[in-house]
Amino acid sequence: MKLLLASDSYKGSLSTMQVAEQIKKGVRKVYADAEFMCVPVADGGEGTVEAMVSSLGGEYRTVVVTAPNGKKIEAVYGVLPGKKIVIEMAAASGLPLIPAKERDVMSATTYGTGELIRAALDEDCSQIYIGIGGSATNDGGLGMAQALGYSFLDKDGREIGFGGKELCRVETIDTSKVDKRLKGREIIVMCDVINPLCGELGAAAVYGPQKGATPEQILELDRGLKHFAEVIKEQMGMELENMRGAGAAGGLGAGLVAFAGAKIKSGIDAILEVAGFEEKLKWADIVITGEGKIDRQSAFGKVISGISKMAKDKDIPVVAVSGSIEYGAEAIYEKGVTTMEAAVCKPMHLDEAIQNAEVLVENAIERVMRSIQIGQKIS
Repeated sequence: MKLLLASDSYKGSLSTMQVAEQIKKGVRKVYADAEFMCVPVADGGEGTVEAMVSSLGGEYRTVVVTAPNGKKIEAVYGVLPGKKIVIEMAAASGLPLIPAKERDVMSATTYGTGELIRAALDEDCSQIYIGIGGSATNDGGLGMAQALGYSFLDKDGREIGFGGKELCRVETIDTSKVDKRLKGREIIVMCDVINPLCGELGAAAVYGPQKGATPEQILELDRGLKHFAEVIKEQMGMELENMRGAGAAGGLGAGLVAFAGAKIKSGIDAILEVAGFEEKLKWADIVITGEGKIDRQSAFGKVISGISKMAKDKDIPVVAVSGSIEYGAEAIYEKGVTTMEAAVCKPMHLDEAIQNAEVLVENAIERVMRSIQIGQKIS
């Protein structure tokens, strides 16, 4: 039996490669002679750099950048074969970088993400992949653009500051000092978010609360993003407000398109393409995938949906294993998943599940393999 393993990480417990190791252990309890091929995957959020470096045999680099609160931190990015770079905005501008009590979504900046892009340009790369999940920010990519040399001036011609609170003050965009190395670079934004920039489904309204924004701040941030989009349209000729994915990472999706010439692509689709997943499918009898939780959203742009759609086209069965399975998860069957299994098999606190994640995944896979064994005996 040939098994292609391509699971997302289980956030807070297991990396994509650690999940793969536990899957192997569970399979070998039933099929000792099984063969494996592992493809580390992610959807553009946490684990994207690790997945792509592991898949392609790249290496890591560390650089000092500016955190969302203005402090200096170290951030890691990946250098891939073929003069390609992969970065995660979360490494420089992510929510976990700031303690909950210190979070200030109004002032939080993506400047560090711009510094990561500059570091990528220093590598003389041809392509830059940017995963934009897990942001602490809601500045429309303002800080990222400032780090790349853009100047944003108020009505009196003065440079504005950092953060979403400054967006309403932008009147003029000065491009005279923009890093010229951006030209000729292909920049691919990887994300699984389709939200527009503004409105009820926009960056501030949907994701502002989890970043600590009050209802009043959400309204102010939304007005700022709308004003920012209008200035960009007027001075740069780009219509961004309703663009698919513009609201990702507090509007960074729109900012990267406007100020870095980026293209937005499904995170899992981009990673599978780079990893040569479609070609690897030709080798496999079964695909095993998964993520921390399977719910209705798993069918829309997540790791499981991307993998199962490709496997379905090749008529290869897909097993999805996750920490938990919630109502609406059956939607993934339509995407090509053959069956799914939850690792957590009894009521338990999240902390207990995280502490025992390795054995829970291993045992879940063993249950799946024994079910497959029954099917083989019946046939």
